[in-house]
Amino acid sequence: MNRVRCSLDAVPYTALAIPLRVAVATVFWNSAMTKLANWDTAVALFVDEYKVPLIPPGIAAYIAVSIELTTPVLLVLGLLTRPAAAVLLGMTAVIEVFVYPLAWPTHIQWAAMLLVLLCRGPGKLSVDYWLWHRFGGKLGANTIASSQAK
Repeated sequence: MNRVRCSLDAVPYTALAIPLRVAVATVFWNSAMTKLANWDTAVALFVDEYKVPLIPPGIAAYIAVSIELTTPVLLVLGLLTRPAAAVLLGMTAVIEVFVYPLAWPTHIQWAAMLLVLLCRGPGKLSVDYWLWHRFGGKLGANTIASSQAK
């Protein structure tokens, strides 16, 4: 049993981060594609069902689809991973609180994946890692690069 645990402990974070990045990106990308497939229906959902407070439904629809189109690309590339994860975590919170509060089992899964990416970053196989490795010393960010190397 100890050998199995040691083997599992030896799995590099990068090998775990890649499927996390792709999985959560897929959820939001598919949502954007659904909205874009029929924009009128998407806006109608924001009027009739989603009802996000303080933001007019048409603007909320544009904001949502913009986030859902850009952040998945960033996550898959591992570019601006932490800010992208933070934005999607905020979006997930809005969805949970204002739109579908009974869907918390799904939202907690999204939040868990996003929290790992927010706290640990994208791993070594990412544009972020390459940028910090290449330019981090010049930017005074050696501690960030070394924390992502773990």
